[in-house]
Amino acid sequence: MVLDVLDQKLIALIQDGLGLTRKPFAHIAEQLGVSEQQVINRLQELKDNGTIKRMGVIVRHRELGFKANAMVVWDIPEHRVVQIATKIAAFNCVTLCYQRPRRPSQQWSYNLFSMIHGKDRASVLQRLEDIVDLLELQDINYQPLFSTRRFKQRGARYIDPDKFSSSEQPSLSAATSQTPLDDKNDFSFPLVVRHAYG
Repeated sequence: MVLDVLDQKLIALIQDGLGLTRKPFAHIAEQLGVSEQQVINRLQELKDNGTIKRMGVIVRHRELGFKANAMVVWDIPEHRVVQIATKIAAFNCVTLCYQRPRRPSQQWSYNLFSMIHGKDRASVLQRLEDIVDLLELQDINYQPLFSTRRFKQRGARYIDPDKFSSSEQPSLSAATSQTPLDDKNDFSFPLVVRHAYG
């Protein structure tokens, strides 16, 4: 996939979130030296062609009263992962659910991760017990890992905004310099069944 300079700058400007203003796209357009409608159109094109998968909200769950959360790790037989993950992800208390490779060399047998939020640890454990009982997962090895500390919550960053000098002013018609995005990387992308927030 190839992104031109304007696309890269646009993604760099939105990847940390939109400004809390009445016209966030107008603010971005001003920074890029293009019209607000051009920004909106280009974002739609990037979404339509799959470069941008989605735009969403990052919820600060503690401020909403959900003080406890656990990443539940599951050791699911490979042939059942998609089926079980889809069912786990359907529960309202599960905000994300994704598959990752096992790490036998590190004594890590878990291959499915799901996040459960609750008002307290007891409610999270009760929700987990309900999921296990309702889906009949008593034969599956799992472990709830409770958070003890919260770090900054934000979406993934793909483009370094500092790599563009402020003197560069692209235009939608003149942005011809292209940079390929490397489809290969040194980490594995998860199979995401559900991701309810950024």
